[in-house]
Amino acid sequence: MSVTRGDNDDNSRPRGPAWARALCLAALGLATNAGANTSNGYNLPLGVTSLSRDIYALHMEVFWVCVGIAVAVFGVMIYALVKFRRSQGAIPDTEMVHSTKVEIIWTIIPVVILVVMAIPAAKVILMMEDTRNSELSIRVTAYQWKWQYQYMDAGEGINFFSTLARDSNFARQLHSGIDPATVPNYLLEVDKPMVIPSGTKVRLLLTSQDVIHAWWVPDFGAKRSAIPGFVNELWFRVDPGKEGIYRGQCAALCGRDHGFMPIVVDVRTPDDFKKWVEEQKTAVKQAAAPASDPPPSAQLLSTH
Repeated sequence: MSVTRGDNDDNSRPRGPAWARALCLAALGLATNAGANTSNGYNLPLGVTSLSRDIYALHMEVFWVCVGIAVAVFGVMIYALVKFRRSQGAIPDTEMVHSTKVEIIWTIIPVVILVVMAIPAAKVILMMEDTRNSELSIRVTAYQWKWQYQYMDAGEGINFFSTLARDSNFARQLHSGIDPATVPNYLLEVDKPMVIPSGTKVRLLLTSQDVIHAWWVPDFGAKRSAIPGFVNELWFRVDPGKEGIYRGQCAALCGRDHGFMPIVVDVRTPDDFKKWVEEQKTAVKQAAAPASDPPPSAQLLSTH
């Protein structure tokens, strides 16, 4: 199975409203591809879910609006500093100390900008909270310092803990003598990853057994707190064709070993996921089956 890290293509590129880019392009004269994916370690990842792409598109729109505002404001400031310097004989105007018209204008313009930006932001927020019509529900319980995954719709009994992989755990110990650079996916690997199907709306029910944690996978555009005594909901749908391994971490400082509870999600095709579910059910039945009766010879020996 190939490892996917949020590849970008023409079909997955966000195509949000162009008003934000148009505003900045008019101010800067930038090229028309200003909204293209720039995920290079300094920006949000484009991700492999529709939710992550919408978040990325909203982020870029707001970013370019802020760039346009900065260019306009600092442009006027720099122009005033250069044009009206004292060395050119500029004389300050001491009579105009108040203008109601100017104050109204510079109050209305920011309000309009905020309202315009709030409309697409509200749409994305409402979509992030819409967990209706989910096809797979998984209960995620956080512990110090591991995750428990309980599959609620895929059959009873699929319930396991996911902890830091042994090689990473050994390497992180003081005086272990192991070079972390030699450990694959150091501190980002687990013994049992969460397995989900692609093209399926997955709903997570998040809670915690002890302190506040946070489940976070950047490529999914998914992050939500796990709070003791409270159940949070989170959903995502990985695009078909984007199967692979995706990694995340606990994003809330939860104690001494906060940095050692990674998240690994194994995204499989729906058919491969069904096979995995059947394997897990078989393993659960075998573990729950009663021990067979001992042979008669063993029973006779036990009576003497």
